[in-house]
Amino acid sequence: MSSDLRGAGAGGEPVIQVEAVCKSFRMYEKPVHRLWQGLLGRDDSHKEFRALQDVSFEIARGETVGIIGRNGSGKSTLLQIIAGTLTPTSGSCIVRGRVAALLELGSGFNPEFTGRENVYLNGTILGLSRAQIDQRMPQILDFADIGEFIDQPVRSYSSGMAVRLAFAVIAHVDADILIVDEALSVGDAFFSQKCMRFLRAFQKNGTLLFVSHDAAAVTNLCARALWLDGGHVRMEGAAASVVESYMAQQHAKDRAESAGDIVQLGVRSAAAAPAAAASSPDFRRELLESLGVSNRIAVFEFNPESTGAQFGTGGATIVEVSLRSADGRSASLLAGGELVQLTLTARANQALESVILGFYVKDRLGQRLFGDNTHLVHRDVTASVAEGDTISATFSFRMPVLPSGSYMIDAAVASGDQDDHTQQHWVHDALEFRAIDETMRHGLVGIPMAAIDVKRQSSP
Repeated sequence: MSSDLRGAGAGGEPVIQVEAVCKSFRMYEKPVHRLWQGLLGRDDSHKEFRALQDVSFEIARGETVGIIGRNGSGKSTLLQIIAGTLTPTSGSCIVRGRVAALLELGSGFNPEFTGRENVYLNGTILGLSRAQIDQRMPQILDFADIGEFIDQPVRSYSSGMAVRLAFAVIAHVDADILIVDEALSVGDAFFSQKCMRFLRAFQKNGTLLFVSHDAAAVTNLCARALWLDGGHVRMEGAAASVVESYMAQQHAKDRAESAGDIVQLGVRSAAAAPAAAASSPDFRRELLESLGVSNRIAVFEFNPESTGAQFGTGGATIVEVSLRSADGRSASLLAGGELVQLTLTARANQALESVILGFYVKDRLGQRLFGDNTHLVHRDVTASVAEGDTISATFSFRMPVLPSGSYMIDAAVASGDQDDHTQQHWVHDALEFRAIDETMRHGLVGIPMAAIDVKRQSSP
C-alpha cells in the first residue's frame, strides 16, 4: 500500500520502502521449552505472536510522518525494523540514508559507562569518527544540559536525564532519517520545547518518523500519519484525518479513560461574566479600522450532511452549531477581536443525567487552539434531561485575531462529569470559518489587547 501523499521534498526513490513486512515472535511458557525447540526442533513448545502483518508503505525524502496506535499495536517493532535493530520475518524494508533513532529510554546506552563515554559509544555506532565526536562534544553537552552528571554512570541518571543525553546525541550526528519514539513525553517542558525547535529545523532537510500518543503533537508536526492496529495498517493519509479517526475509535473503546479531556481548556464560561468581557475592549480596533486594516472572518453555515467524522453512543445528537455576533444576530462576516456568540444545540434521544455541551476550535492542521464546556456552570439546567428535550449552550467570548486560513469547530455533547463521562455525540469539523486578512505574522492566535503602555525616560 503506497500512499500518494508526499512531502514537499519528495522526488526520486523513497528513502524508506516497507513492502509486505511481517514480524513474528516465539513465546515460550517455560525457559526449558526454548531449549527443547533448539535441540529437538519441537514445534509444539511455543506459541507464535505476530507483531506485524503485511505492513507496506513508502516515505519520501523530506517527509514527516507520524505513527500512532495503542500500546501493543506494533509501532516499536516497526521502528526497530526500520532502524535495523530487528529483521522482519518476511517482507522487505529498504532504507536509504543514515538513520538516527531514539526508540526507548537509554536505548544504546551502557549503564555502567559515564554519560561522556556513552556519547562516544553512540556516536561511533551512528557513524561518527572520534575526531568528529570531539568536535561536536561541546554542542552535545550544551544541548543535553545535565552539568557534572555527564561524567557519572548512566545508571545513576533519571529518565529525563537519559532522554536529554540520548536526544542530544542524535541531534548532532548529521542523520538523513530521524526516528523519535515517545521521547518528548519524558522530561521538563523547557527541554521539550528545545527538542521541538530542533525537530522543526530538521524537517527542512531531513526525513522524520515521529511516534507519540499526543494527538496535537502529531497533527502539529506531521503532514501524513500511519495508524497501526493489531499489527496491521488500519489507515494512512493526512495526519489530521488519521488522528481524528483514531481518536474516535479510542473514545468508543474506552470512554472513561480516553474521552476524559473533551474540553479542558478554560472551565469558566465567558457567559458567566458578560460585563467583564464587554468592559475589556480591544483598544487597537478603532485605530486599525481607521487605517483600513482588519481581520475579517467569514463564517459558513452548519450542515449536518457535510461534517467531519462523527462518533458517540447516540443518546443525544448535535442538531445545530452557529457562530453569531454579540447581539445574537446571524452574521456571515465577523472580525478578530469582536465579541461573538457560539451556540451549540443538541436533542436528547433518551433520558440523560448531567449533560455537558462543549467545543474545540482547531486550525487547518487540526491543532486545538482553545475550547470550553458547560460542566462547571448551569449544572442545574442539565442535571436531568428527558427524551425529546432540546438543550442549547451559548458561549460568549472575544474572537482571537487569527492568521489567514481555515478553522474548524468540533462540537460535542456528553453525559457525566469532567473526569468520567460518556460521549453521546461528537462532530468533527461541525462548523467552518475562515480568516480572510493577514494581520498577524507570528503565533497561532492573537489576543485583543486592553492596553499597551510605552514609557520613555530621557537621559539627563
